[in-house]
Amino acid sequence: MQKPIESCEPRPFWPNWLAGVVLGLVLLLTFVWTGHGLGATGASTRLTAALAHGVAPAATEANGYLGPMVKDGNPLPSWISWQVLGVAIGALLAAWQAGRLRVQLDGERSVGRGRRLLLALGGGIVAGFGARVAAGCTSGLGLSGAASLGVSAFVFLGTFFAVGIVASRLLRGV
Repeated sequence: MQKPIESCEPRPFWPNWLAGVVLGLVLLLTFVWTGHGLGATGASTRLTAALAHGVAPAATEANGYLGPMVKDGNPLPSWISWQVLGVAIGALLAAWQAGRLRVQLDGERSVGRGRRLLLALGGGIVAGFGARVAAGCTSGLGLSGAASLGVSAFVFLGTFFAVGIVASRLLRGV
């Protein structure tokens, strides 16, 4: 006789207060260990510099934005590249361990797969461009800036959430 298949219920999320305390401790350790706050867009910029340097080294070295990153060689072995890689691996392992690992495309039913992917790509490009113009991403400005009591961080967070609410209402009618 076969054993019944056990239920694979996902584990519950951490309580909000515990997740906040752990995130605060990680942020503090990041400041102490690296001298920098948390952030992510610097890694994509370094990846862009490395790829561009592989294709067109002279043009990349002459570029005022990417040139300084490739001046000392490969820009990828930086603390921010390792941070982003660690976050990705950690998130994958945590989702797997908690029984929450799955591939899904949210919003596919309401707008269609192709349109949803194009909207996500377009939104990502706009957000990435804005993060580079602002010299930091949501986590860099929001978490690290707010932790150091930077006024610009609080202005950014308020604007970010307000624009998100307005965009949601306009695009989804929510």
